[in-house]
Amino acid sequence: MTRYEPWSLLNQLQRELERSFEGSRAGTDTAATAEWTPAVDIKEEVNRYVLWADLPGVSPEHIDITMENGILTLKGERSTEAKVQREGIKRVERVFGTFYRRFSLPDTADSDGISARCSNGVLEISIPKKAAVQPKKINVAGEG
Repeated sequence: MTRYEPWSLLNQLQRELERSFEGSRAGTDTAATAEWTPAVDIKEEVNRYVLWADLPGVSPEHIDITMENGILTLKGERSTEAKVQREGIKRVERVFGTFYRRFSLPDTADSDGISARCSNGVLEISIPKKAAVQPKKINVAGEG
């Protein structure tokens, strides 16, 4: 008779998923060293794209945003609290350390106008769209 352990199946699945992600990140040094990834929402509006990233506990001076070759990179660090063992702690779920995210932006994004602000632990990045190129009407002159 074998005892059924439902959590062991979930733990095994988690280990297999982690192994598969480790293999796909092997070629990117920064991503492989990232300790966590913030949750991100992206919205397209008429004149801009807006990206919101949940970064509670991260001060704005620890956030680095760069734009290069159509790739928006968001990286930084959440400082760790003093690692003092306190009596009675049963679970630790908050992560600390470096984070790293990259986003491919469409050709319509205007990299010169990107702005960012952080409020209440949410980083908002505003990416304006380039002015649409309007077709030019060419008049055809007739003879005579």
